[in-house]
Amino acid sequence: MTKKERFTAALLRKIPDRIPTFELEFQLEDEIFGRSFDYSLISRENLSSCGAREYDKILHELAEHNADLFLNKLDYDCIPLCGPQNPDLEKDLTEYIKILRKLVGEDVCMWFHGDGTYSIPDGNEMYEFAYSLADDFEGVLEKAAQKADAAIERNKRYADAGVDIFGLCSDYCYNSGPFVSPEMFSEIIFPYLSKIIEEIRKMGCYAIKHTDGNIMPIIDMLVDSNPHALHSLDPMAGVDIKLVKERYGGKVALCGNVNCALLQTGTDDEVRESIDYCLTYGKPNGGYIFCTSNVAFKGMPPERYNMMLEIWKQNRDY
Repeated sequence: MTKKERFTAALLRKIPDRIPTFELEFQLEDEIFGRSFDYSLISRENLSSCGAREYDKILHELAEHNADLFLNKLDYDCIPLCGPQNPDLEKDLTEYIKILRKLVGEDVCMWFHGDGTYSIPDGNEMYEFAYSLADDFEGVLEKAAQKADAAIERNKRYADAGVDIFGLCSDYCYNSGPFVSPEMFSEIIFPYLSKIIEEIRKMGCYAIKHTDGNIMPIIDMLVDSNPHALHSLDPMAGVDIKLVKERYGGKVALCGNVNCALLQTGTDDEVRESIDYCLTYGKPNGGYIFCTSNVAFKGMPPERYNMMLEIWKQNRDY
């Protein structure tokens, strides 16, 4: 199978030739490979000051770097389009996506951010958001609709450039549960998440819904919003891939569940146990994509990530 056939087969809950893998982000280039791309070059300020030849050179170098990193060095089945998510860079990122698509061809999936729903507010915005729920609920709904519509239009432009997988990365949950009640979630997030996913499907693209934390109080709504897959099935919040696969594996594909906390601070035996658990309960009957329970983040010991990939290679074939 091609990488794209393998990845999309898993998203469609079919059994590919082997378990595919990818990460939403990979932040260990220096630690594992001794070099990384200078992402400071991908800034509006820098790109605006470049001449046409230098501008084209930077975007081509980024595309060549990421194609080599993700397809050759890491053997991922989907390329995450790493780089700043600044809206001011949309024109530049669209051009980069076109260059990368031409470089890798049509047999590889390319992933990009596509969410437009409310997520956990940061500390500076939490009180304001809570007050708005009480004092201006209609305004909250109006903003939710605007955010979703903006995401849909943006996703269309990225799909036209070559993106075929959209990661919906608004985080909804703490380890204790969602940041709003399930009832509130059903009003201010679920309808708009469903609309975004519906439009992604209409374009012939795929949707992976990501959120960390304990998703169990809202998992029925997450599944009913009709994504192709759920990511990250956070074991640090008590999300059990065995249970989720048993209950929902016939409706949605699953991504992740390798415990990031153990990858960073656990013993080798604990890491192997987490990996084995994911493969044992995620792999059967297809519909599983192997990855961490968050991202391959800076600070994670590189030897642990290498060990994770090596165990995957030994057990990935169907």
